[in-house]
Amino acid sequence: MIDHTLPAWFEITSLSVMGAILLFDLFMVVRKPHVPSTRESALWITFYVSLSIVFGILIINVANDAGLHGTELGLQYFAGWLTEYSLSVDNIFVFLIIMAQFRVPKKMQQELLMLGIVLALVFRAIFILVGAQLLESYSWLFYIFGAYLVYVGIQQIREKDEHGSGEDNFVIAWLKKVLRVHPEWRDDDRWRVMVNGQKFFTPAILVLVSLGTIDLIFALDSIPAIFGITTSPFLVFATNIFALMGLRQLYFLLGDLIDRLHFLGHGIAVILAFIGFKLFNHALHKNELPFINNGQHIEIIPEIPTWLSLTVIIVTLIAAVVLSLLRTKREAAESAKH
Repeated sequence: MIDHTLPAWFEITSLSVMGAILLFDLFMVVRKPHVPSTRESALWITFYVSLSIVFGILIINVANDAGLHGTELGLQYFAGWLTEYSLSVDNIFVFLIIMAQFRVPKKMQQELLMLGIVLALVFRAIFILVGAQLLESYSWLFYIFGAYLVYVGIQQIREKDEHGSGEDNFVIAWLKKVLRVHPEWRDDDRWRVMVNGQKFFTPAILVLVSLGTIDLIFALDSIPAIFGITTSPFLVFATNIFALMGLRQLYFLLGDLIDRLHFLGHGIAVILAFIGFKLFNHALHKNELPFINNGQHIEIIPEIPTWLSLTVIIVTLIAAVVLSLLRTKREAAESAKH
């Protein structure tokens, strides 16, 4: 059994610094709202990705100095971070669809996007705390998490539009009935607008609720996925925070790529199904249910090591991107012929 408990000073310092970085990003949006250029977005994303990689290396060194299995913990972190980051990219694509549906003005997109990221962090933090406690007490939940992820993976492959549109959301339909929402955006009003002496909400309230609903759905997918890679609450928190860093800049950078990465959703589905199978296999090895094999452990295949999980994740993501680019190139060639 791998000891996941890193030194307390390291965990506290790391979470404090990561929280400060996210708050700084939020402060920049409030103080200087603007649409970042492609160069600015690329530089910030490079910084955040580099920071994530450096942090993974730091985990290995600190764990080794503390007499822990540094390499294993580092592999768990990198596998978890890549999984959560790929899910965040998927999340971004749905955000882009919602913004387009509600015709959100460019100057409002930054603020709404940052609020959506904060909601994502809150939902994930709640599920992490609850999930960690439940898994510690009831290991049979690995069966449920595993089966759920396999189901989500299969559904995502079968359905191109996995989570539906913002305006199809039943919560949005209900809000339109109970709130006075003006259908159009006004230049000078972001959240409330005065029309003919009456106050109305702007569509921003509907967009925020749509983003929050999507955040909740993705949290339901991502938390079981990360617990399939590591059961360390600290590593789960760290991978989720780093996956959300730079999401605002990634939104504007990926805006033109939404129609090009055709197979990214399929790749993420394969990763989720793989982790689901890994969770189910782990549950069989740790079986505590008396009605399954009389409560005895079941070994269909050996437990899947972390290095293999990391390899599957990397290869799947590379294959999804390469196949997407090949399809885009083929479609461009066919279009040129016509």
